[in-house]
Amino acid sequence: MLKVLRPVITRILTPVTAALARTPVTPNALTILGTIGVSACALTLFPTGHLFWGVVGCTLFVLLDMLDGQLARVKGTTGKFGAFLDSTLDRVADAAVFSGLAVWFVLRGDDKVLAGVALFCLVAGALVSYAKARAEGLGIRCDVGFAERTERLLIALVATGLSGLGVPYVLPVGLWLLAGASAFTFGQRVLAVRKAATATGAGPSAAVRDSGSDPVPPAAGGTN
Repeated sequence: MLKVLRPVITRILTPVTAALARTPVTPNALTILGTIGVSACALTLFPTGHLFWGVVGCTLFVLLDMLDGQLARVKGTTGKFGAFLDSTLDRVADAAVFSGLAVWFVLRGDDKVLAGVALFCLVAGALVSYAKARAEGLGIRCDVGFAERTERLLIALVATGLSGLGVPYVLPVGLWLLAGASAFTFGQRVLAVRKAATATGAGPSAAVRDSGSDPVPPAAGGTN
């Protein structure tokens, strides 16, 4: 959905990437630092009710994490492990954001339903990403989806930040919207893979079905 904005973001971040390319900083270091930063902000500031500043901190580290792919291309260090690390740590950052919100709702004592919605968003988002990774591991493209990771994170952070500024009802509305969008996107991907597998006649064998293996997504892809 927001793929049209990525070229704009890339142009904005290009000067920063060029500066980092002249330093010993590695793409994997940016990935790890970004994940640690997002997790620290979400798990310390959200549970204590500092929603706006938590979002500011998370956003800064999310932008830092976005530089890793560009830096890898500039330095010529792209590879399968970097793609694997980036996709895996994205799940860690997502878990921190929604867990921090869930803890805040529980500590308030009157929002256990919204705590459950936040955890549902976390699980549904992980399923959306896993569906794509599993499909690509079986050789089936799965780029469809209304709410990929960028959209999910944007909705969550914008709603949380506005709530921190005192805008009423925006966080509950945002979380319920995100829950529905994530579930819908998961359904989109399941149906798309079923259609592609049926059309090609290349459905997974019994051995693949029963293996229970978790394929690593291709280096060029990543999971959203």
